[in-house]
Amino acid sequence: MIKPKALTSLSIFFPCYNEVENVKTMIEQSVQIGNEYGIDYEVVVVDDGSSDQSAQIVQAEARKNPRIRLIQHPQNMGYGAALRTGLGNVKKDLVFLTDGDNQFRLYEMEKLFSKIDSCDVVVGYRIHRQDKVYRRINGILWTKLNKILFKLPVRDVDCAFKLFRRKALEGLELKSDHLLIHAEILARLKKKGCRIEEIGVTHYPRVAGQATATGVDRILKTFKELYRLYRQIK
Repeated sequence: MIKPKALTSLSIFFPCYNEVENVKTMIEQSVQIGNEYGIDYEVVVVDDGSSDQSAQIVQAEARKNPRIRLIQHPQNMGYGAALRTGLGNVKKDLVFLTDGDNQFRLYEMEKLFSKIDSCDVVVGYRIHRQDKVYRRINGILWTKLNKILFKLPVRDVDCAFKLFRRKALEGLELKSDHLLIHAEILARLKKKGCRIEEIGVTHYPRVAGQATATGVDRILKTFKELYRLYRQIK
């Protein structure tokens, strides 16, 4: 077990939108990690206006464990908005961010722990990404575009398996409501002078629920956000 010096306390955070078949498993994995490391931890779930029973499942788990915390959006506000809400409400010294779709195994958080003592942010990249071909191609092109625009030292900008020192997140004015959010986080951290490292993590197929963040309207909004971010960063 790798336990870095920086691991004094841990926030495990993930957004959730209609993940009724995944959210309990995600919470159970999170609690297991916190308990195994024997640290002060919290599990923060941001429900982004789910129309299923996702929020009720989180509430039931929170009644059993006070370390679990639910934050609800009254309506669906977008993936980026959910990440901004979560990152703005975590309280521990290290902040782990993932997605609520159960396409990662949280025990691989240890890989990120192995690097955090020497940097401010550890970014995972998906080994053999288990998504449809068009999503993999889009991901490669999107990462290349963001590397060109913002000189980001990562090979998988949107990989939702990231570990931050909370101090690095302080004062970060994030604005994206949509798919730009991961690139925005890294671009603003880089501009702030934060040290970014990366490591490969295993990616698994989605076995329940449905991806919802890739509609044409959201993609168009993301490119508008990208243009604004580029002007701000430059």
